[in-house]
Amino acid sequence: MPCEDLNRLLARKPVADIVATADPRIPKVLGPVSITAMGIGAIIGGGIFIFTGTVAALNAGPAIVLSFVLAAIACAFVGLCYAELSTFLPVSGSTYTYTYATLGEFAAWIIGWDLILEYAIGGAAVAVGWSGYFTSLLHALGVSLPPRLAAATGQVVTLADGTTATAIVNLPAAAIVLMITVLLVGGTKESARLNNIMVAVKLTVVLAFIGLGAFYVNTANWHPFIPPNAGTFGTFGVSGIVRGAAIVFIAYVGFDAVSNCAQEARRPQRDMPIGILGSLAI
Repeated sequence: MPCEDLNRLLARKPVADIVATADPRIPKVLGPVSITAMGIGAIIGGGIFIFTGTVAALNAGPAIVLSFVLAAIACAFVGLCYAELSTFLPVSGSTYTYTYATLGEFAAWIIGWDLILEYAIGGAAVAVGWSGYFTSLLHALGVSLPPRLAAATGQVVTLADGTTATAIVNLPAAAIVLMITVLLVGGTKESARLNNIMVAVKLTVVLAFIGLGAFYVNTANWHPFIPPNAGTFGTFGVSGIVRGAAIVFIAYVGFDAVSNCAQEARRPQRDMPIGILGSLAI
């Protein structure tokens, strides 16, 4: 590769130029509470509800609490980096922008596509999970959606008469994505207001579960606290704690999405660190 082309790929965009590209039409309406709530809303989800039981059963046993501590320490360092970068570059773009300013255009291009894939796949997974819960709720209320309209396209489903067919579309999943898209198009303030409500519901459910579940704790299940290794790496023992930390790390993922709010923050130098580190701490 010619030196000139290599230099173009590694070219970094000056910080002053990046800051100057900020769109003045974007309203700065987010304060520390709303930004923190966005982080909590992204963090409390499938990771903490699903992987906790799986890791405890297969990897760490009661020592899963240590797995969470290790993952939290790693996330704290990452969170500090995001807090610093989001205050230094209070514009939209998140990791793409930070990479463009530090590693160059080619690395930023790769990161940009990584982010698109990450959010697309993550959004699809959450939408499908929501569809499953919604379909179950309707079924409990005596309403059954046609199986071919509540599963992934091409998936084999069982019809009411016992025969099988292939699904056409997951209609509830597509509907919730469309609804959220309309909400986001409506404006940042409206989206933040709904997110605050949803986060309040999430925290209430989690705290209620902890409060009620505390009366049913059986301390006999805490022994041995670190089960002996089963003979393979990652199956209990110290290696199980380490592998468990790598898995439950996803339970903290979401605080990074807060950096996307930097351009909408009223006082990004103050509000962004509070939002990123506050959501992690909570």
